[in-house]
Amino acid sequence: MSVTREMFLAAIDRIAAAVERDFDMLNAADGALGDGDLGVTMTRGMRSIHAMKDDLPDDIGMALFQCAQAFTKSSGSSYGTLMATGLMSAAKTLRGRQQIDTASISGLLAGARDKMQERGKAELGGKTVLDSLDYVARATATAEAEPDDMVRAAARAVDKALDDFRDKPATVGRARVYGDKSIGLDDPGMLAMRSVVKAAVGH
Repeated sequence: MSVTREMFLAAIDRIAAAVERDFDMLNAADGALGDGDLGVTMTRGMRSIHAMKDDLPDDIGMALFQCAQAFTKSSGSSYGTLMATGLMSAAKTLRGRQQIDTASISGLLAGARDKMQERGKAELGGKTVLDSLDYVARATATAEAEPDDMVRAAARAVDKALDDFRDKPATVGRARVYGDKSIGLDDPGMLAMRSVVKAAVGH
């Protein structure tokens, strides 16, 4: 099974709608542990991508590359930069392909996680978006390479990441300055990744 161009474009529609829906929630969560503008970052980035989606090339790698560029131009925030870094990682791997093999998705997510970790100079376990990506990458790796199984695994994984880290302190990024005050609060970046992943898989 493969993710076709049509499926890819439909996912962009769903993600763009999801971040618009979650605009206030993401800003509020970010306001508790950061600058309060994560909803702005995500909506600007996805609006830019959505506006150009019909002109994206058939080459999925090049399409992702252009999406990364659009996200970067729309926002100078650190989260926007990380998102673009993850997209660029997948773009390089998929260059020249017109579909995404379902069985390769876990590896693409792991590659994006590693590049984002390198760019952000962060470690796993710090209660950040990296942990969400790690959970999804590992969950989809152990799921059968059937779309329905991977969809359910991905949707469960982003929820589990939030549940597992909610009562831990943030030790990475801007949120770390809040120390124990971050205990009991969801990391805004992890919330944004939940919005993206669940929309991408249609949940």
